[in-house]
Amino acid sequence: MSAPATPANSWTIAAARDALRKGEISAVDLTMSCLTAIDAADGLNAFVHKTPEIALEQARAADARLAAGDAPSMCGIPLGIKDLFCTKGVPSQAASNILKGFRPEYESTVTTKLFGDGAVMLGKLNMDEFAMGSSNETSCYGDVVNPWRRGNDDTALTPGGSSGGSAAAVAADLCLAATGTDTGGSIRQPAAFTGITGIKPTYGRVSRWGIVAFASSLDQAGPMTKSVRDAAIFLQSMSGHDPKDSTSADLPVPDFEAALTGDIRGKKIGIPREYRMDGMPAEIEALWQQGIAMIKDAGAEIADISLPHTKYALPAYYVIAPAEASSNLARYDGVRYGHRATLAAGEGIVDMYEKTRAEGFGPEVQRRVMVGTYVLSAGFYDAYYNRARKVRALIKRDFELAFAAGIDAILTPATPSSAFGLGEMASADPVQMYLNDVFTVTVNLAGLPGVAVPVGLDRQGLPLGLQLIGRPWEEGALLNHAYVLERAAGFVSKPAKWW
Repeated sequence: MSAPATPANSWTIAAARDALRKGEISAVDLTMSCLTAIDAADGLNAFVHKTPEIALEQARAADARLAAGDAPSMCGIPLGIKDLFCTKGVPSQAASNILKGFRPEYESTVTTKLFGDGAVMLGKLNMDEFAMGSSNETSCYGDVVNPWRRGNDDTALTPGGSSGGSAAAVAADLCLAATGTDTGGSIRQPAAFTGITGIKPTYGRVSRWGIVAFASSLDQAGPMTKSVRDAAIFLQSMSGHDPKDSTSADLPVPDFEAALTGDIRGKKIGIPREYRMDGMPAEIEALWQQGIAMIKDAGAEIADISLPHTKYALPAYYVIAPAEASSNLARYDGVRYGHRATLAAGEGIVDMYEKTRAEGFGPEVQRRVMVGTYVLSAGFYDAYYNRARKVRALIKRDFELAFAAGIDAILTPATPSSAFGLGEMASADPVQMYLNDVFTVTVNLAGLPGVAVPVGLDRQGLPLGLQLIGRPWEEGALLNHAYVLERAAGFVSKPAKWW
């Protein structure tokens, strides 16, 4: 196979890997193609800390490895890194003013693994502050703009959140792939809004060490890519046991790419009746039916299933996640690192804490910290937090019973709509924004793997995705189902370049 005729920055990881190994392009040229695209795309506000010197140094090292014949699949592949991942000597702010100026002295386990495999870091990507948001409108860097537009309308749309910078950068071909994190849908929802693939692995598959914490029992990092095959290649490099993370699973990492056989004959796919929400747009329902038909045509058996506690997932999530956030974010106090407020004469340490946090945290983070502190307080702990934990156990049990009954994967919508306009959801009621996570939070609460795959366009020409939920630790099988869906849907649309 000769190198694709399209610009190198638009290639998939798989195509670039083959071209690099055959010597049809150098890692330096591939990286330059991306750096040029990034410099021309400031209007998207996706890259917030560019690292061209690091990128070219890593690309030259990758070329040396390729020449020596010692090249893992990710060697020479230019990536964007979400600003939640600590990268040594490079600003790692979690899109928050409270971490302004923070340059870690250490590298996250995920980026260490990627760089060990020869991957190239183009820079850090925009996101919602501390990963709290569904539209990338809570960032201290400002909003990310989705490269997609509605027809001939030039309204700026959200790329989704919290991994909005990652999604926009991959969809606009600024990088070949990007890291994301997913606490309640933050990989899968932006992937669906931008027409790319995003997988949240099983909780514990990928180390959380060196990733700024939001909700420690829910957070999980994963790849955001241009294809399912790329997701398999990328996930392979990110995964594995890490003694530095007590929740990291000591399990072998299978060859996810080898699992992409395209054969799902005889597999049983569950369709949960509880995901048929009141007021679901007809286009989402039609897309879901289309996906069901594609899976059926591929030889899989379709089974209606019940996940009865689904309706309690959002309220349980929005008790547990803020509770863990209020605990995790207590460390940002102006004492050890990051922003410290200037005090007036006579003000003491309590004033410093209060002023630092008021200045450093944005409104959404403040809201969640206050909610979390409230539900953990002495009089309300049992009424809210403990009850939410019990509901979480019931949601997990729903999935366990479905899988025990022979279900191999579950097919659902990824989002309740296509991308909406920036500012359109910024109403007085934050719950309207939280409803964006309705199809995705159950997967985090149960610790399961979930993948979003682009399947079609709505009537305004915006991408829509479907979600597949897999058995724990069976990302290979899940990606194979996604691969079948991807091939059947044949989604090849790209946003028309306006930036």
